Amino acid sequence: MPGLLRTDVLVVGAGPTGLLAALRLARSGARVVLIEEEWRTAGHSYALALHGRALLRLDEVGLAQAAVAAGNRLNRLRLFDTREEQAALDLAIPDARFPFVLVLPQSALEGLLASALEELGTAVRWSHRLARLEQRGETVVATVQQLEKQSGGYAVAHTEWVVAEELQVEASFVVAADGHRSLARRALGVAFPEVGPSQTFAVLECAAGATPQDELRLVLDAGRVSALWPLPASRARWSLELEAPEVTADERYKSRLTTRLGERFFHHLPDAAVAALLHHRAPWFPAQPAEVGWSVEVRFERRLAEAFGRGRVWLAGDAVHLTGPAGMQSMNAGLDEASDLAARIDRVRRGEGSLELLEQYGRERAAAWRLMLGLDGRLRPGPAAPALVAQNAARLLSCLPATGGELATLAGRVGLELAI
Repeated sequence: MPGLLRTDVLVVGAGPTGLLAALRLARSGARVVLIEEEWRTAGHSYALALHGRALLRLDEVGLAQAAVAAGNRLNRLRLFDTREEQAALDLAIPDARFPFVLVLPQSALEGLLASALEELGTAVRWSHRLARLEQRGETVVATVQQLEKQSGGYAVAHTEWVVAEELQVEASFVVAADGHRSLARRALGVAFPEVGPSQTFAVLECAAGATPQDELRLVLDAGRVSALWPLPASRARWSLELEAPEVTADERYKSRLTTRLGERFFHHLPDAAVAALLHHRAPWFPAQPAEVGWSVEVRFERRLAEAFGRGRVWLAGDAVHLTGPAGMQSMNAGLDEASDLAARIDRVRRGEGSLELLEQYGRERAAAWRLMLGLDGRLRPGPAAPALVAQNAARLLSCLPATGGELATLAGRVGLELAI
């Protein structure tokens, strides 16, 4: 018989969304079990920036100052048509507690959150995979598989993950932040359809050259977008939208220790092809990027789950939404969702509200994402919008580094209006 573990909340997934939800719940006095299929925090990831609203959420759990100290502040966004700047805007939101965007790699953020959880006595259960999920009245019963490495082979040695043990977790609530392949979402029978065309990007890290360290640059060219994010230590991240076969990949590999972004397989990119593409998109950047750390090809989908959960099982982060990468919206919205959902669960747990609070979470978050994905709204150019901005109004909806009301504020600074 599998072992039995009882808890108030089971959190599935130890990325930023799951970690913040677990931390918020543990600080409120809830018993939390946090499981993660991987064996450690992320090595590399695409997500690398925190909006002001996400920093507020970190401030609520006492981590904003540490995040700001470890990151790089961005104050401006500049828009280019490859060769010349066409528009610029200030990223500060009026009266905001954190009037900037903070560049902080996901691995550093996860480290802060995991350490804070451990200080509260709640350690991540690494190498634990959700296998089954069933709601039984006021209890959710989860079957969890503990994984371990097993080596084998005689002529050629190999290592694989196998199930070492199964345990059952009985929880009053489940927060599922287990990414785009979410087993919890599938267990609920919630569809996760594509709601827009996917995008493919060449992503590389290199020396920043002479580009300013306090601004994000977006290049809009022939319906494609490229983003230059400055990183700490005079490094930079380029994301160059592709139309095959602009860059031909020569190798696929998957490694959490080297180059892994999210949960997916990636092509490794030849340096010469990336340099040529970069020279076309941004001739003001060094034609031969120096000190290239890694370069991969990444496909980003646009998806929205048909529900954010039901009963006592609720979803957040990439388990319910995927979007384009330029505005770093998915992770930031996930952090906001994690904090909101944890607070609502705590109220229900304390008898201060019914499950309707969680249903309300689902409705509100779905509506917000239908707007950000352009399903129930769009950006339209006003009379003051520069020509480049007006031509790319629809594309900029996912490119501005903000969500919610802040997104409309930033759009207005380049002459765009949010039409609902």
